[in-house]
Amino acid sequence: MILATPRLLLAPWTERDLAPFAALNADPEVMRYFPKTMTAEESNALVDRLRGMWADHGYGLAAVRRREDDAFVGMVGIQKVLNPAYPFAPAVEVGWRLAKAFWRQGYASEAARAALAHGFDVLGLAEIVAFTAVPNLPSQAVMTCLGMTRDPADDFLHPLLPEEHPLRPHVLYRLKRDDFQR
Repeated sequence: MILATPRLLLAPWTERDLAPFAALNADPEVMRYFPKTMTAEESNALVDRLRGMWADHGYGLAAVRRREDDAFVGMVGIQKVLNPAYPFAPAVEVGWRLAKAFWRQGYASEAARAALAHGFDVLGLAEIVAFTAVPNLPSQAVMTCLGMTRDPADDFLHPLLPEEHPLRPHVLYRLKRDDFQR
């Protein structure tokens, strides 16, 4: 399945996405709000897991390419959060990770809107969430731009990070279908 926006295509992962995605995941600036950068092998393993989510659920985080020149932009999409260690699980999350060259151009919100529309209008989801580390203000700005709202009572400590990790405190944003469709 391919989702199209005026400037972007969100599509299943292909072999040509592996190298630019590995470069994105190895970039310390891109990964500054994640526990660590990834090796090419770790990045490829992530793509394998993402492909598995698509196979299992019919949706997931997609490879994003710019329509005008087919440049690899990053990944955006929705995915299930089933791990009961997350206090809001089960849920569906919208997420994004873009190469630095594509920051501050509206691509994250444009692609995320397409993923949200698919989740609400096609899949009939009632709510989609997004979460990030407290210091990740750029992602929080995208969440706000998408119409998502934060209740500080929903903030949580990331269950997969050690207690002392500086990125463990996370914020949770929510968006209901009715609010998105307004």
